[in-house]
Amino acid sequence: MGHSRSPAMHNAALRALGMDDWRYQALPVPEELFAETVRALGAAGFAGANVTIPHKQAALALADRASEAARAIGAANTLTFSPDGTIAAENTDAPGLIAALGQLAGLPARPSALVLGAGGSARAAVWALGEAGAREVSVWNRTPERAATLARELGARAVSAPAPAELLVNCTSVGLIGKETEPARPDRSRETRAFGAGRFGDASGASVSPIGPRFGHPLERSASEPEGLNQLGLTFDQVGEYPYVVDFVYRSDPTPLLAAARAHGAGTVDGLEILVAQGALSFELWTGREAPRDVMRRAAKADDSA
Repeated sequence: MGHSRSPAMHNAALRALGMDDWRYQALPVPEELFAETVRALGAAGFAGANVTIPHKQAALALADRASEAARAIGAANTLTFSPDGTIAAENTDAPGLIAALGQLAGLPARPSALVLGAGGSARAAVWALGEAGAREVSVWNRTPERAATLARELGARAVSAPAPAELLVNCTSVGLIGKETEPARPDRSRETRAFGAGRFGDASGASVSPIGPRFGHPLERSASEPEGLNQLGLTFDQVGEYPYVVDFVYRSDPTPLLAAARAHGAGTVDGLEILVAQGALSFELWTGREAPRDVMRRAAKADDSA
């Protein structure tokens, strides 16, 4: 399993606001029990949950209500549990990406963009870029049919190979495993990871602690920079065709994509900034408090040794 900075980031925010009866934590959840487990979290004392690939579309499907953005995107990364037992779905990946793009000095107001991937994060990116006025949004995926479906549903253009654009956004898991991370063992249990936030209340004896979970699963490893770029359909020289590059993956050392982009002098944003932006929005939905973004960013950066 890959390590997540989310618990450290959210718990630092809770401490900063003096919310000592809240906690955000990771929970092991069998993939086949995803829906059943999520529906039980509210009664267990959880206020909300984050959901990662590959469950963002499933999270939207099980929700009782969803925001306009989550419905349009077709995926949710944030769930909120109401006292009446209903579940609300939101997508904070999209505004998180737009907030992160604000760090790219000189990015055209209406850029052409290429999105790599076809999962929930890619859906959020394509929708967000379209809403923000991107001149053209193309989608590439190693499974062409998935790219075609996403493009058709969200008004983008599917391409058979990565094409030059002003902005490149990687929404795949390629590059997740870094030099500081041990090779993942084969996943025989089909467990996912659940991360979340909620109050303890009367649930101290439960097998899960009340706050909110986030689900992920074992992600593909990129053993080297050439291999990592190849998995994205790119070579080192091709990366130089993109003056601005955003990678949803976050880790302490640069991903193969960002390392190549920086070598070419491109403006870059790594996944940590997107994580902080989307996490802050989720935090505010669950707690009703303004998220201390600087605290969250410092905690996420300091969590590399965990």
